Amino acid sequence: MLTAAAAILGAATVVGFFSFDIDSDALETCKENLEELEITTAELVQADVRQLVLSHSRFTKLFDTVVLNPPFGTKCNQGIDLEFVRVALELSHGSVYSLHKTSTRPHILKTAGRWGLEVQVLARLRYDLPSTYKFHKKKSVDIEVDVIKFTHK
Repeated sequence: MLTAAAAILGAATVVGFFSFDIDSDALETCKENLEELEITTAELVQADVRQLVLSHSRFTKLFDTVVLNPPFGTKCNQGIDLEFVRVALELSHGSVYSLHKTSTRPHILKTAGRWGLEVQVLARLRYDLPSTYKFHKKKSVDIEVDVIKFTHK
């Protein structure tokens, strides 16, 4: 849905805009949403974006804005959310907008400060996260999520 929202709001660069995901099911859902909305300007790329930046320098600083919904970086994947933010900062010469668990806000703000970034919490939302992993014990869980803007100084 972030890809569709970006398209509706007019996201574009000289090459159009890209949506990267490692999950083929997520990309298929994205494709269906874009077709339903008659959006044809998105390039859907199945890739681990963390490896993509390392192996394809043509994407470095290519984008004005990057919007991401990284894995939350708690429990099994501690720190992965900030790994995705770091990659997004490599892709963007402007701003990065990212979703993070509100409970991790102090750590994220501290890390962004160490990285020399301007950082702003834009919104605090409630999100119903469905069970998608084996370690999830409930059918879904209501969590608090921050929308955070990171900008190069």
